[in-house]
Amino acid sequence: MQRVSRASVSVKHHTPGQTAKRVEKARIDRGLLLLVGIGHGDTPEIAARLAEKICGLRVFSDAQGKMNLDIAQASGDILAVSQFTLFADTSRGRRPSFIDAAKPEDAMRLYEHFVSCLRARGVHVGTGEFGADMDIELCNDGPVTILLEEKSEP
Repeated sequence: MQRVSRASVSVKHHTPGQTAKRVEKARIDRGLLLLVGIGHGDTPEIAARLAEKICGLRVFSDAQGKMNLDIAQASGDILAVSQFTLFADTSRGRRPSFIDAAKPEDAMRLYEHFVSCLRARGVHVGTGEFGADMDIELCNDGPVTILLEEKSEP
């Protein structure tokens, strides 16, 4: 999760025999850029808890300059982009392994559920295109970057 003053995601569309075209999919001003990785064992309950946590985190500055406001209080938006490469295992060799990333069909369902949980909290959420080749542009505000991870409960 990165607090941003602006962020956008463009999707690269490849047509055989032509140069790839970039099409902007979403853009936000002040808010949060979420790079979302989904792995084996992630559940809809975990997605809902993370959405609740993200919407409640007080990471925006108040009038006194203290991080005291959540996304709604700051009138911010969210840009949520799926990114399976967050599960890269580089412990062996030189080529990353993505064996811990969820299968695309499972990850897509859970990613869409996560986005719907964010939207259910009244936040405007822009997205990339699941599984697409994307370009992300951002201006990290602060910089504030926070790693959020939650495991299923035993």
